[in-house]
Amino acid sequence: MTFDPPDDEEPQGRWKRDRSDESGSRVAKIVLLVIGVVLLLGAGTAVFAGRSIAFYVVDRMTTRKFPDLRWITGQALASWRADSGRQQPLVLDARTETEYSVSHLADATRIDPYRPLLRPLKGQPQEIPIVVYASVGYRSARVADWLKRQGYTNVQNLEGGIFRWANDGRPIFRQGGATTEVHPYQPRWGLMLESDHRIVAPALEKRSAAP
Repeated sequence: MTFDPPDDEEPQGRWKRDRSDESGSRVAKIVLLVIGVVLLLGAGTAVFAGRSIAFYVVDRMTTRKFPDLRWITGQALASWRADSGRQQPLVLDARTETEYSVSHLADATRIDPYRPLLRPLKGQPQEIPIVVYASVGYRSARVADWLKRQGYTNVQNLEGGIFRWANDGRPIFRQGGATTEVHPYQPRWGLMLESDHRIVAPALEKRSAAP
């Protein structure tokens, strides 16, 4: 159960969902078509290539929608978090509670991807390094863009989201313990996850062009 903060904790400006992103929806359909075709081929190499192409298309779509967005690779984030000599980033999970409950990155704090609030950043300076992630990076890009408009100056979006992070064998957690499972968001988008990580789960409501 979640509780809305008092009115004085609401961020400046309204959070608006763009339901008319027709170009984004077309690209999303192309991504799903690519995944479906290569999986039907049944060859491991084709599947791997199809996932790589799908991540590339999503990244390009997201960059076109948010041209000023800063990105960080999974490798760069993993190295950063392993370096105790550096100031560590605040890691925000821009997915639903259902997805977060299945798994998330270590010490990640959830922020609502559709109605984000500043509560997770309460007391933090606006120059604090922030890394936001979602399933593949689109919802987190929207949140990162919103945070930038709220005055946060050091926000980055994780390339490929938790899907690519898990596919690359990096650690994910549930209730403080390690796990290998990731929520697929929706069955077709879940094809971007390797089968070892993909759980069977009801599709979530689709409220943006990509997860």
